[in-house]
Amino acid sequence: MMKKGCMIYGLLAVLIVPIPGNAAEQQSFPYKLPMEKPDIPLSEAMERVYDDYASPTYWWNELFSKFRYTPIEGLDYSNHDGTVTRRDPSKVIKHAGRYYVWYTCRKTEVPPQGAQGGSETLPSFDWDMSEIWYATSEDGFTWKEQGVAVRRPPKPAPGWRSVSTPDILVWKGTYYLYYQAFQEMPGKRGDDCPVAVSWADSPDGPWTPLNRTVIPNGPAGAWDQYSIHDPYPLVYRGRIYLYYKSDFNGRPELIRAQGLATADHPLGPFEKCPLNPVLNSGHETAYFPFKGGIAALAGRHGNEMESIQWSPDGINFREEANSTLLPVAAGPYVPDAFTDSGDGRGITWGLCHFTQVGGQGRMHSMLGRFDCDLSLDYHDPQMKDPSHNWPPEVYFRDGLSEGAKERLRELAIEDLAQEDAVPEHPENKELVRD
Repeated sequence: MMKKGCMIYGLLAVLIVPIPGNAAEQQSFPYKLPMEKPDIPLSEAMERVYDDYASPTYWWNELFSKFRYTPIEGLDYSNHDGTVTRRDPSKVIKHAGRYYVWYTCRKTEVPPQGAQGGSETLPSFDWDMSEIWYATSEDGFTWKEQGVAVRRPPKPAPGWRSVSTPDILVWKGTYYLYYQAFQEMPGKRGDDCPVAVSWADSPDGPWTPLNRTVIPNGPAGAWDQYSIHDPYPLVYRGRIYLYYKSDFNGRPELIRAQGLATADHPLGPFEKCPLNPVLNSGHETAYFPFKGGIAALAGRHGNEMESIQWSPDGINFREEANSTLLPVAAGPYVPDAFTDSGDGRGITWGLCHFTQVGGQGRMHSMLGRFDCDLSLDYHDPQMKDPSHNWPPEVYFRDGLSEGAKERLRELAIEDLAQEDAVPEHPENKELVRD
C-alpha cells in the first residue's frame, strides 16, 4: 500500500507541468530601444512600431515633426471686420532673390452672408467672390502684397463667380497657376466647380487663362462626380503629378479623400489614377518630394487624420508618423518641388491659413507661418519633442454649448433618480400567508 506522503507527492508531480521559457529564461525587451526589430517575441503594438513607421520612435523619425506657428507681418485685414480674407496659400517658391506665394483673397463690402444671404452682389462664404492675389517676402516673416494675379473673368467663363485655392507649378521656364473656378455661388451644391489654369512667363504675370476645365469631374456614381478641389501639382518621374481632393458619400456623413491625375504637359490632357483615391484622409493636403517618393501632410478628416504619409511611387501611401496641430491648408516652401531629382530633401517652413477669425458676423481667414523639421538636411531637436503644454482655456474654447450642457445635466439628474428608485424584488417583500 502506498503511504499517504507518497500519494501526495505523486499528485504534486502530476500537477506541476514545466512551463516552457520561464521568467528567468525569457529575454526582456531591451532598455535601449533597438533601431532594428529585435528577434524576440513582440506584442502587436511593438510589431507595428517596427513594421508600420519610418522609425520605431519619433525622435529618430525623419517624417515626424512638431509644428510651430508665427503671425506674419505686412498684410492688413481691415481691423478684422470680415470684409478682407486671405486663405489657401500656394506652395512658396523662390525667384530672383524673393519668396513668392499666391492665395485666395476676398475684398468685399460686407462679410460672408451664408448660403441663404448670398446674392449676385453679396458673398455667401469666405471664399466666394474671391480672386487670386500674391505677395513676396525677403525673409518669410514679413510679406508685401503685390496685387491681383488672376481676376474673375466675365460671365460665363469658368471662375466668373469666384476663383480660389491656387497652387503653383514651374515647368520648363513657364509658371502655371491651378485654381478652382466657381460658376455659381458657393453653398448651393457643395462647392461644385472645375479646376482651371492660367500661365505666365514670370511669377509677376501677366497671367493668361486657359478658359476651360483641366481636371474633369468623375462620371455619375464615381467618388469624385461632384467636386475636384485643392489642386496641388508637383513634377515627378518626368510628368506632372496633380493631386486633388473630393467629397463623397453625401451629407451629413461626408468623406474626404485625395486623388491623383497625371499629364505630360501642364495644360493636359490629365489622366486620373485608376487606384483613386490614393489617400483616404486629409482635407487641404500638402505634398513634397521625399527621398525617391512623395510625402503628404494629411491633416483633418479621415481615419488617418493628423498623419504624415509617404509613398515610394506617388500613388501608394502609408502612414510614417502622426503629429498634432498640422497646418491647415499648408503651402510649404518646397525648393525641389519641380526639379524631379529623385532625392527629395523635405521641408522646414511654409504658410498656412487660420479660419474662424473675427467672430460671429465678421468671420474671415488670415495667413500665418508654420515651421517644422521634415527635412533630411536639417535637425531641430525641439521639433522632435511632441509635447504641447496648453493653458486650460485652449481646451475649453471648443467646449459644450449651453444647450448641450443643459441636456446632459438633465440626463445626469434622471440617471441619479433611477438609481435612488430601488426596484422591489420578491425576496424583499414580506411573505403573505394564507
